[in-house]
Amino acid sequence: MSNPFLCLLLIGVTAFWGWSFVLIRQVVGDPLDSCPVLTFLGLRFLVAAALLLPFALRHTGRRLWRVGAGLGLVLAAGYVCQTEGLRYTTPTNSALITGLFVVFVPAWDRVLFRIRPRASLLIAVAMSLAGVCLLVGYTPTCMHVGDLLTLACAACFGLHVSLLSHAAKAESPLPLTFVQMLTVGMACSATWPAFEPVAWPAARFWPAIFVMGVVGSALAFYIQTLVQGRLSSVSTALILCTEPLFGALAGYLLAGDRLRPIQLAGALLIVIAIFFDQASTAIQTRSVNT
Repeated sequence: MSNPFLCLLLIGVTAFWGWSFVLIRQVVGDPLDSCPVLTFLGLRFLVAAALLLPFALRHTGRRLWRVGAGLGLVLAAGYVCQTEGLRYTTPTNSALITGLFVVFVPAWDRVLFRIRPRASLLIAVAMSLAGVCLLVGYTPTCMHVGDLLTLACAACFGLHVSLLSHAAKAESPLPLTFVQMLTVGMACSATWPAFEPVAWPAARFWPAIFVMGVVGSALAFYIQTLVQGRLSSVSTALILCTEPLFGALAGYLLAGDRLRPIQLAGALLIVIAIFFDQASTAIQTRSVNT
């Protein structure tokens, strides 16, 4: 598959994830009538694992289980921080702060794999960071507990993207996705009794659990794993950085959140950064081939 098609697939994933901030906020955010965070996450990712099980189990080996479980634990930490944070902040804030993971990806690449990104990627990352800062619209000293939890989520997601870009090049995407989903589901379910009352969710929460399990987890992470086997971690991060744009748009249309002109400028800057990275990659590929 060509890189532009892979980019479109991943943008489709980020569009769905952006919309899901509003959905998840409705599920976990009401202090009087909500689904507990670990309950929601455990069932969501177990649904995803069950869907992938018939297609993936026979292709797993000891190394894939080890790699996938490590990735799954990082992903679980990120989702617990993000979903818990959504109880205390708006869908728009959560989406925008999650976008800061784009800064963590090259940092993790440098620390873990001694990878020095090319100059054009660093320029695109800097533009994305500036865009996300404009989107957030306030300084870190004004952050609330929900925002700080979401910032921790961004660090975890950045680590996951960095690790996945290396693992996905060596493993089959479908089994690797299955092991990650199973690990997240089991990790959340295992800690569920320690932090929340063990109770079956009300019927009204199950549509969201199934939608996020099937589309937002099984399908979305399969696409991400497939794409990251062919793109660099930083290029992937720049595409995933469109998630705050879709999250802010969903917050505007569905939750009544409003963006100021400076935040709209930040959204435009992120889009420019992504096109700049893709154009730089195309030019570099053409020069190598000629």
